[in-house]
Amino acid sequence: MMKPKKIPMRMCLGCMEMKPKKDLIRVVKNKEGEVSLDATGKKPGRGAYLEKSPACLEKAYKTKRLNKNLETTITEELYETLRSLIND
Repeated sequence: MMKPKKIPMRMCLGCMEMKPKKDLIRVVKNKEGEVSLDATGKKPGRGAYLEKSPACLEKAYKTKRLNKNLETTITEELYETLRSLIND
Protein backbone atom coordinates (compact mmCIF):
# COMPACT_ATOMS: atom_id res chain seq x y z
CA MET A 1 0.00 0.00 0.00
CA MET A 2 1.40 3.40 -1.01
CA LYS A 3 1.41 6.40 1.28
CA PRO A 4 -0.43 9.44 -0.09
CA LYS A 5 1.93 12.13 -1.38
CA LYS A 6 2.35 15.03 1.04
CA ILE A 7 1.10 18.34 -0.38
CA PRO A 8 3.17 21.35 0.76
CA MET A 9 0.92 23.96 2.40
CA ARG A 10 1.66 27.69 2.75
CA MET A 11 -0.24 30.59 4.31
CA CYS A 12 -1.77 33.24 2.06
CA LEU A 13 -0.93 36.72 3.40
CA GLY A 14 -4.29 38.07 2.20
CA CYS A 15 -6.83 35.74 3.80
CA MET A 16 -4.37 34.12 6.28
CA GLU A 17 -5.55 30.62 5.30
CA MET A 18 -3.38 27.60 4.59
CA LYS A 19 -3.49 26.64 0.89
CA PRO A 20 -1.56 24.20 -1.34
CA LYS A 21 1.75 25.81 -2.37
CA LYS A 22 1.11 25.25 -6.11
CA ASP A 23 -2.11 27.33 -5.95
CA LEU A 24 -0.31 30.41 -4.59
CA ILE A 25 1.92 33.13 -6.07
CA ARG A 26 5.35 33.45 -4.43
CA VAL A 27 7.03 36.81 -3.91
CA VAL A 28 10.69 36.44 -2.94
CA LYS A 29 13.36 38.75 -1.47
CA ASN A 30 16.94 37.69 -2.21
CA LYS A 31 20.10 38.41 -0.19
CA GLU A 32 20.66 41.68 -2.06
CA GLY A 33 17.22 42.88 -0.93
CA GLU A 34 15.67 42.72 -4.42
CA VAL A 35 12.01 41.69 -4.45
CA SER A 36 10.59 39.75 -7.41
CA LEU A 37 7.91 37.26 -8.39
CA ASP A 38 8.92 33.61 -8.33
CA ALA A 39 7.01 31.56 -10.91
CA THR A 40 8.96 28.36 -10.20
CA GLY A 41 8.85 28.52 -6.39
CA LYS A 42 12.54 27.61 -6.30
CA LYS A 43 14.37 30.97 -6.13
CA PRO A 44 16.58 31.39 -3.05
CA GLY A 45 15.54 33.92 -0.44
CA ARG A 46 12.68 34.76 1.87
CA GLY A 47 9.31 33.95 0.32
CA ALA A 48 5.79 35.22 0.90
CA TYR A 49 2.67 33.72 -0.64
CA LEU A 50 -0.56 35.19 -2.01
CA GLU A 51 -3.65 33.48 -3.35
CA LYS A 52 -4.56 34.26 -6.97
CA SER A 53 -7.53 36.43 -6.01
CA PRO A 54 -7.92 40.23 -6.18
CA ALA A 55 -9.48 40.29 -2.68
CA CYS A 56 -6.42 38.65 -1.09
CA LEU A 57 -4.02 40.98 -2.91
CA GLU A 58 -5.95 44.10 -1.86
CA LYS A 59 -6.14 42.94 1.77
CA ALA A 60 -2.38 42.25 1.82
CA TYR A 61 -1.78 45.65 0.16
CA LYS A 62 -3.92 47.61 2.65
CA THR A 63 -2.42 45.90 5.71
CA LYS A 64 1.15 46.01 4.27
CA ARG A 65 1.57 42.32 5.07
CA LEU A 66 4.08 41.78 2.23
CA ASN A 67 6.25 44.60 3.62
CA LYS A 68 6.17 43.11 7.12
CA ASN A 69 6.71 39.52 6.00
CA LEU A 70 9.63 40.29 3.67
CA GLU A 71 11.01 42.98 6.01
CA THR A 72 11.34 45.51 3.18
CA THR A 73 9.31 48.06 1.20
CA ILE A 74 7.36 46.64 -1.74
CA THR A 75 7.23 48.96 -4.77
CA GLU A 76 3.99 50.05 -6.39
CA GLU A 77 5.30 48.50 -9.64
CA LEU A 78 5.40 45.04 -8.06
CA TYR A 79 1.82 45.44 -6.82
CA GLU A 80 0.78 46.45 -10.36
CA THR A 81 2.54 43.37 -11.77
CA LEU A 82 0.72 41.20 -9.22
CA ARG A 83 -2.62 42.82 -10.09
CA SER A 84 -2.14 42.18 -13.81
CA LEU A 85 -1.05 38.58 -13.13
CA ILE A 86 -4.08 37.89 -10.91
CA ASN A 87 -6.62 39.58 -13.20
CA ASP A 88 -5.52 37.55 -16.26
